[in-house]
Amino acid sequence: MGDVPAIFCRRASYVRQIPVMRLVNALVLVVGTPAAFACTDIPTDSNAVLAIAFDSLPSPSVVLGDTLRDTTGVAAPLRATVFNFQGEVISAATVTFSSPDRGVRVDGASGFVVADSLRATPARILATVGNLQSVLRLDVSLRPDTAAPSPGRDSLAYSLTDTTVNVSPSLNVRVLHGLTTAHSAVRSYIVSFAVTSAGDGTLARLVNDAGRSSRVDTTDANGIAGRKIRLDPARLSSLVDSVIVQATVKYRGAQIRGSPVRLVLKVRPATP
Repeated sequence: MGDVPAIFCRRASYVRQIPVMRLVNALVLVVGTPAAFACTDIPTDSNAVLAIAFDSLPSPSVVLGDTLRDTTGVAAPLRATVFNFQGEVISAATVTFSSPDRGVRVDGASGFVVADSLRATPARILATVGNLQSVLRLDVSLRPDTAAPSPGRDSLAYSLTDTTVNVSPSLNVRVLHGLTTAHSAVRSYIVSFAVTSAGDGTLARLVNDAGRSSRVDTTDANGIAGRKIRLDPARLSSLVDSVIVQATVKYRGAQIRGSPVRLVLKVRPATP
């Protein structure tokens, strides 16, 4: 990761550097002011709140009729961290959660979220301390019932000399609400992938569209999630004609129908 810039504020005759490494990904809004950080309003008391940041969401969506859950299926509340002007955590600060949008109900004190209706766009979730708010967006998804392979090309012709061709097409699964493809797609839902063949894992690696190692994807608007295989043919110690990938989809900690999904990538040497 590149360097994270500190926030500088000049006030009167001195310059204070505010460390923000622990504020990465925070969206901080000062209510009623045009700027997130107003130099004349920066508090210097160690117990005075300068910024508030949501912790990582336990899931990118909450299932209709259910509460927000983490990847193990346990109901998980929203969490936010409050900072002073030195970037230190103010553990005693009281955070209140809310949403101005329909589709979700938020318990202001505990941070538990319940989805009560579908919506086309993510719902805004607010964490508030005094006159500061942090905002994130949370999708409402249908209940995942079925996982199945999504049709697509499932072969790779690898090269020992041209490594740029050694990345496969995406191996996809589709997550549905209901039991058949005639039912609705489940969007913004987590799918986990694992290579279950190819030896010690150095021959075949799961990667995302940017080529970075990644074993987890989130379903798109069509309910599809996928990962590619980067093959290192120099590590072939024996004839391998396929790589097996397992895609796992769980709801409330249990595998849904069709999960784990077995995906097979056929591999062969490229013809000269």
